[in-house]
Amino acid sequence: MILGNAPFIAEPYFGHRSRLYDLDLHRNPDAIADIIIESYNHGVRSINLVNDDALIKGFDMALDEGCDMKVVATVGKSDVDYMNPNYDVAKEVDWEDDIELFDNYDCPLMLVDEFIVDGYDWNLTSNILSQINDTSAASGLITAFPNKTTDLLMDNPVLDLFDYYMIPINKLAYMMDIPSFLPKERQEFKVKIEKLDKKIIATRILAAGILKPAEAFDFLNTLDYVDLVTFGVASKKEVVEDVTILKNI
Repeated sequence: MILGNAPFIAEPYFGHRSRLYDLDLHRNPDAIADIIIESYNHGVRSINLVNDDALIKGFDMALDEGCDMKVVATVGKSDVDYMNPNYDVAKEVDWEDDIELFDNYDCPLMLVDEFIVDGYDWNLTSNILSQINDTSAASGLITAFPNKTTDLLMDNPVLDLFDYYMIPINKLAYMMDIPSFLPKERQEFKVKIEKLDKKIIATRILAAGILKPAEAFDFLNTLDYVDLVTFGVASKKEVVEDVTILKNI
C-alpha cells in the first residue's frame, strides 16, 4: 500500500472537489500531516511524494512525529493541465532538483512523471532514469496512457533502464486510454502488461472517487499482475475505511 498524493495537492481531475481539497489540505500542511500520521498508525508504510511545498512540509511534520515512511517519489512533476497537457512545458521542469531532494529521504523508488513519459521524448526519459539509477533508488515510469505507452515501450531500449511501472487502472477504465474494460479487453490488457515484465503499481483504482472503496478494491483483487497500489485519501475517516478494506482482501 502506497499513500497517494492527489487530494493533498488538489489535483484538478477531482472536479469541484479539487477546490475543497485545495482549501482543506493543500493550504493546510497540518491537515496533510494528520492524515499521513493516521495512515501510518493503520499500517501504511510508504507514500508517493512530489516536489510540492505544502506536501513536503506536511510529510516532514509527520516524520517529526515518528512516521517512518518510505518515499516513492515522482520526479519531474509539473503544473500541466490534465485536459490539455502541454508536454513541451512538462519537459522544462527541474527534475534534477527533484532527484536531489528525494535522495535525502528514505526513498527506495523514484518514478518519472507521466507528462514527461507521455511526451515520448525517449532521450530525455532515458537521461532521467539513468540519473535516478546513479542514486540508491530503483527507477520507474508513470503513464496516463497505459495502452499506448505500453505499446511504445515494447522493444524500446528504455525498457532496460527501469523496473517499476505505474499505470491508471480501475473497473470503469476511467482515466485510461481504453474505451471499455470488459472481460475481453481486460485479458488483452493483462497480456500486454505482463509482456513488459515490470513491477506494476496501480493508481486511480478509485476512479477519482467515482467508485466506492469496497467495489474498487474487490476489482483490484482480480488483477494478479498488480504488485502495489497507491490510493489517495482526504480525511482520517477515509484512511480507516480504505486500509481496513485493503487489509481484508
